[in-house]
Parts: sequence; structure tokens; C-alpha cells
Amino acid sequence: MRKEKFMSWDAYFLSVALLSSFRSKDPKTQNGACVVDADKKIVGIGYNGLPIGLDDSNPQFWTDQDDMDAENSKHTYVVHAERNAIYNSFGRNLKGSTIYVTLYPCPNCAQTIVQSGIKRVVYLNIKPHHDAENRAVKRMFDGAGVSLEPFSQLDVPDAEIIEELLHMKGRMYP
Repeated sequence: MRKEKFMSWDAYFLSVALLSSFRSKDPKTQNGACVVDADKKIVGIGYNGLPIGLDDSNPQFWTDQDDMDAENSKHTYVVHAERNAIYNSFGRNLKGSTIYVTLYPCPNCAQTIVQSGIKRVVYLNIKPHHDAENRAVKRMFDGAGVSLEPFSQLDVPDAEIIEELLHMKGRMYP
């Protein structure tokens, strides 16, 4: 049972990122992101998807070739949730903002986060088998003064809402 009668900021913004991930057509990994300014206003949301103009119902764009065949790999075409959220911020000044993400950022997204001026990253999950990339991201964020926080370690009184959304997502989009 929730202790508060209202949703905490961290649970709210991560919920928005998680709900955004529901839009992704990636058959393997659906990710979402939500950028929030210093005034706790949402300034951009995104999910991992194709660039504008590409037919996201075309299975050619969704093959998972692990970059062995760049022309036929989703990794060539998919724009990650973090970048989409930043692009969707409509050129706002993101200096000092926070980005809530459903998955620990990759090195390319980390570069974009640093360059945009975002200073706090809250993430839901991490891929442990990407250990070297995860260490590189941590090094990049440490050097740039970007705080990297796992949602599970935040003192959020209503964190169970995230588990409820994940459960709902699993039922709706198995």
C-alpha cells in the first residue's frame, strides 16, 4: 500500500519513460526515456524506434544481426530512446536536466546526454553482459559530472508502481 496520496516525482517520471517504451516496435527490447528540466517539467520523451519516414512495419528494419550485416541490422536503423527524447525536446536548453531511462544508456547515448547538458540519469535496468560498455559510460559520466542513479536505490515510497507497469506491459505486449 502506498504511503503517499500522490505519486513521487521519480516514480512519475520513470513511469512516463516506461509508458513511452510501450510504443516501441522492437521485437526484442522496448526502451523509453523522459527528459525533465530543473523545474520538474517534462521537456522530451522518446522510445527506441526508426527515423521519421521509415516504415516501422517493415521487418527488414527489425532484424537482430548484431551488426554482422550492417545493412540488414536493426542496430543500423534504430534511434535509441534517449536520443529521441533529447531530439523531441524541441531545442530546449537541457542544462541541468534529468533523464529517466528504462535501460542503462549505451556509449553513444551517453555522449548525447553529456553534450546536451543533462546532469542526472536515472535508469531502471542494466544489461550486465555489456560490462565493458557500462564501465565506459560510467567513466564518461563521472568525467562530465553526470550523476548516474539506479531507480532501485532511490528512496521512492511508491516504487511498486513501476513493477505494476512492467507486469501490465508483460500482459499486454508479451
